Amino acid sequence: MFTGIVAALGRIQSVTPLGSPTDLDAGVRLTISTDSLPLDDVQLGDSISIQGACMTVINKAAQSFDVDVSRESLNRTAGLDQPGEVNLEKALRAHDRLGGHIVSGHVDGLGTVTHFAAVGESHELRVLASREIGRYLAYKGSITVNGVSLTVNAVNDRDDGCEFSINLIPHTIKVTTLKHLSVGTPVNLEVDLIARYVERMLSTSSDTAKPLR
Repeated sequence: MFTGIVAALGRIQSVTPLGSPTDLDAGVRLTISTDSLPLDDVQLGDSISIQGACMTVINKAAQSFDVDVSRESLNRTAGLDQPGEVNLEKALRAHDRLGGHIVSGHVDGLGTVTHFAAVGESHELRVLASREIGRYLAYKGSITVNGVSLTVNAVNDRDDGCEFSINLIPHTIKVTTLKHLSVGTPVNLEVDLIARYVERMLSTSSDTAKPLR
């Protein structure tokens, strides 16, 4: 589990195919370097969120670590298939502060940036998501974009999906990869976990629900 509060920026230094060049189902191995995320307490098998996707550490050096990314994960995420800057967060510990919201690191789908521009000292970000994701979005609710816990300022249901708006303060722009966004950029989205449970409870008829024993 994570909080969506980015701890540090890293960089994908290399992307190494795990299978033969003709194997379309093969994943990749990423080597990620970071000089601002302490790795002394990271063990092999630990989880680290990379651009909002939970990955398992398989190798570690002083200032870098490796993860294997399956083809399924590559097909369902953005920003994990080529070198570049990435948001990093180590898994939440029981005694840590929950500064953002409860994040699982399981990307629900991709969104597309439709607007990104300065508004005063901040930036307004608008993202078009699918209707399936849009059903979990609400005014002042939470959404994770590329691993960053953010607050939804507006929701606009459209024929082609659901567009939501977010205000990004200067600090968020400075310490995350969101500074690199532009219109048309795909982003990783994870909806609020609590919204999922609410939907499940509301969709389950009281006539069919069985009492706990």
